[in-house]
Amino acid sequence: MGCGSCSTGGGCTPNGCKSNGSCGTGGCQTMEVHDWLSNLDMPSSYKPFQVTEIKFKGSRKEFFLNTDNIYLEIGELVAVEGPTGGFDVGHVSLTGELVRVQMKRRKTSLDQVVKKIYRKATEADVEKWNAAKEMEWETMHKARKLALDLRLQMKISDVDYQADKTKATFFYTADGRVDFRELIKKMAESFRIRIEMRQIGMRQEAGRLGGIGSCGRELCCSTWLTNFKTVSTAAARYQNLSLNTLKLAGQCGKLKCCLNYELDTYLDALKDIPDRIENLDTEAGYARHQKTDIFKKIMWFSYQGDENWIPVKAARVKEIMVMNKAGKKAPNLKEEAVQIAAPVVVEKSFDYENVVGQDSLTRLDERSRGKNNPNRNSKNRNNKNDNRRERVPVGEKSNEPSNRSQQNAQKPQQGARPQNAGAKPQHANQKNQQQAVPKPAHVNGPKPQNAGPKPQQQKPVVKAEGTQSVEGAKPEQSKNKNRNNRRKNNNRRNNTNGSENKPASE
Repeated sequence: MGCGSCSTGGGCTPNGCKSNGSCGTGGCQTMEVHDWLSNLDMPSSYKPFQVTEIKFKGSRKEFFLNTDNIYLEIGELVAVEGPTGGFDVGHVSLTGELVRVQMKRRKTSLDQVVKKIYRKATEADVEKWNAAKEMEWETMHKARKLALDLRLQMKISDVDYQADKTKATFFYTADGRVDFRELIKKMAESFRIRIEMRQIGMRQEAGRLGGIGSCGRELCCSTWLTNFKTVSTAAARYQNLSLNTLKLAGQCGKLKCCLNYELDTYLDALKDIPDRIENLDTEAGYARHQKTDIFKKIMWFSYQGDENWIPVKAARVKEIMVMNKAGKKAPNLKEEAVQIAAPVVVEKSFDYENVVGQDSLTRLDERSRGKNNPNRNSKNRNNKNDNRRERVPVGEKSNEPSNRSQQNAQKPQQGARPQNAGAKPQHANQKNQQQAVPKPAHVNGPKPQNAGPKPQQQKPVVKAEGTQSVEGAKPEQSKNKNRNNRRKNNNRRNNTNGSENKPASE
């Protein structure tokens, strides 16, 4: 919006005048014309043009005479003469010399402008006008119900009330002519007003209702497009578009008006490309046309049984077509293929750094791979078992040694023979802690020949004061060893020594 009197609320988004003032450019309304003469000083002898353009609902604009020379600005509400008596309320859309230009564009002479501007709209006029607009929605639904009861093949799309509530105009769409005489009788009995039925097309209906197109912008017919030109499927063929009705149709169900916007440019580019392209007769066989790049003027052909497409310039294709008409065969198209450079991919540099990694599309796949990896699962399982061994009850935290290596040295090694066969195992009760603990034999000393049965192993709990470190003690076996193998080895040794005791499990 370029309006100087509209507030912005401290930001960049305009809030609009909200009918609190006058808009200098009329940016609040659709299908507006910028008054580029509004800020220019006119000569002293200049007499303002008496005709003013007034805008009503649905971007309907009409010309009215300002016989009383009322000072009007764009955006003001005025009370004007109705088409069949009474009065109506509308917005001033254009004043001054630009109205003369608009009348010339619409081929409207000054003699055809008869209706007058009464006054600027008062508070009573605005209240009555707002009350009439609130009745339109309910009236339209009642009229639709009456049309369905009469089984009329028509669709009532909009209702426009006059400001004084004396007349209502019903806009409808239909494929053919509709006999709505019975419908008008019932609506006159129900609404108690004068009724006018006006048939409009699908494009006009979309322009009145408005909406968002497939391009993401507001519909052209409801913003700036005033005249509707015919659109045919030939426009899509010239632009090499797929003839898909879902993509080519707009909100109105007809072909999109924007298909005509670039049609002239395509027609100029197609002048250098042959119209009817037949199979080219070459020494390697018949080449069939596949596609055409209109602006690069390159045509692709392919031989039967060959999936590769051969790009050839459009000028060379014309020469080959002339040769074929003369009964001559052209050389192989592969020898005259155009070398098309591969597109250069430019790496984009982003201003942010991906810290979390949430923009990766394969981040969920990497997690699922880790879950399906058996080696990783076994490693995690062993780590969990080690963490279970290291857990200590709350009441015995003071009895545990602080150093982990010292604790590993205190544990009796599984699968190895005891060095003192007759030594009694240590127990966790207080009585056995008070008894003397026999010193372990030196690691380098002689091993006993006949080792007695291996006593049941239990985890000793020794106070930190009475702990003696054993030099050369073997560390705990690898975490990845299978415990079932260790149990089997213990069972074999006990069987060879004639022991009846079973080794205790961890």
